[in-house]
Amino acid sequence: MTTEYTEVFQDADAVDKYEHVTYAPDSYASRINERQQAYLRKLVAGSFSTPPVQHDFACGTGRAIRTLHGLVREAHGYDTSAEMMAKAAEVGSQAQWHQVPTDGPVPEPVPAGHPAIVTMFRLLLNVHPDVRERAIAFAAKALPTAESGLLVVENHGNAGSLRHLRARRHSGERWFAELSHADVAELLGRHGFEVTERRGFSMLTESLDHKALARAADAAARKLPGTDGFAVNVLYTARRKK
Repeated sequence: MTTEYTEVFQDADAVDKYEHVTYAPDSYASRINERQQAYLRKLVAGSFSTPPVQHDFACGTGRAIRTLHGLVREAHGYDTSAEMMAKAAEVGSQAQWHQVPTDGPVPEPVPAGHPAIVTMFRLLLNVHPDVRERAIAFAAKALPTAESGLLVVENHGNAGSLRHLRARRHSGERWFAELSHADVAELLGRHGFEVTERRGFSMLTESLDHKALARAADAAARKLPGTDGFAVNVLYTARRKK
């Protein structure tokens, strides 16, 4: 996470806006979150014979932690922003909270045993490349072997999606970042992970999502095989290579 992230979310109003405006009921972000929740709960229920521990890196207000309530034996949230973690606890996220520095050595996961699931949401696009490397290095520490568990990371700006049409217009603007599937696979691969599944959650950009016809087309498209590769928002599930 960047210094800018930490500075922005030291402000209680910014944290509150993130939780209650960005993720307001029936918003673009909250609809995607609901789809992700259903997918993640099914993934965890089908992938682990015993409940895993969750390590949620860049946990923010604990949305990924709330997603897996009841399916993990314990949860740990890691973030640079104490205000974000305070809001997470306030809105009912059940975890142990760990503030990590913005730079320096790779943070150590809390020793909590295995199996484990490491989750990273809305992180990859919001940080410098060296911070991405640090984050996945954290995951590699938490998941030292293929048998240790799963890593799930989000890319909310797939370069192969409709969103890419805006790339030239917003070239050079820090907020408009994007990553391709190959970018994500290469990032994970450098730390010994291989992608085992890729799942898309919206074919639409936020600007189109308010149109009823577009939303109906999106729902139909998401049911078709092979469309995950063109989704704006994508989750990648990965394991350490054997």
